[in-house]
Amino acid sequence: MTFRTALTGLSLLPCGALIGAEFSLLPERQRIQDPAITEASGLAASPADPTFLWVINDSGCSADVHLTETNGTARGKIRLQNVANIDWEDLASFTLDGQNYLLIADTGDNNARRKSCKLYIIREPRLPAPGKTLAGTGQPSWQIEFTYQDGPRDCESVAVDAQAGKIILISKRTQPPQVYEIPLRPPQKRGVITLSPIGQTAVKSPGGAIIPMYDQPTGLDITADGSTAAITTYYGVFLFLRKPEESWAQAFARPATSLGTHQLGQAESIAFSKNGKTLYLTSEGAQAPIARFQR
Repeated sequence: MTFRTALTGLSLLPCGALIGAEFSLLPERQRIQDPAITEASGLAASPADPTFLWVINDSGCSADVHLTETNGTARGKIRLQNVANIDWEDLASFTLDGQNYLLIADTGDNNARRKSCKLYIIREPRLPAPGKTLAGTGQPSWQIEFTYQDGPRDCESVAVDAQAGKIILISKRTQPPQVYEIPLRPPQKRGVITLSPIGQTAVKSPGGAIIPMYDQPTGLDITADGSTAAITTYYGVFLFLRKPEESWAQAFARPATSLGTHQLGQAESIAFSKNGKTLYLTSEGAQAPIARFQR
């Protein structure tokens, strides 16, 4: 979606200051150099190599999954065959049974009109050798079609908890945001799955009461060990810690830990590194900056 606002007036915490749960926002920033990435709506760290990030564009763009280094260097793309980018809004990476995967969330629905949405799961492509770029096509390993029991929802926040075998979704434009979950590997003969909310959540930030959608989730990721979820909004980053015996519904029902502002113009993408020590964010727009929170 398109959303523009001046954020500098609400940047309350300086770059480099220790914020929240021992994460700090690093002052140095690289920029995405791939000219084809102009509406980054999803970001995922490669499980195979910590120097790579996967990126997808928003609705209306090609069904491409772009590869970039963490310093912004473009390293190519693959195009998914027989798949349309209706409104791709988030991207996740995970490891299951020793194999690395990416999940593409075609879940955007600004006007709440879609009869159903889809999640595409693909094997992570083989990363290119130094000096080479990725090129080619791919096919989903499996896909999940679903609808919402409580009516169409816009959703830009989707993540995978591979340890629990679940996909977590959080709605946008609802007050409060609704939390849903779906099996990572549903039975093949289920057809279109109907989701019911398992709970709700909330994040609060300075200016949230006066700027539309300022406190609405625009991106989500979960650490590989399933212990921590990170939500980004147009303002900043919020963490939810989950105890081993807790459900995600219980974790998201508690107050979030704010990491403060990310100082990005239109952040819709967030990703944990595989070891959970770095949070990467980027925003829509050409040559968008890559922000990092470091533990």
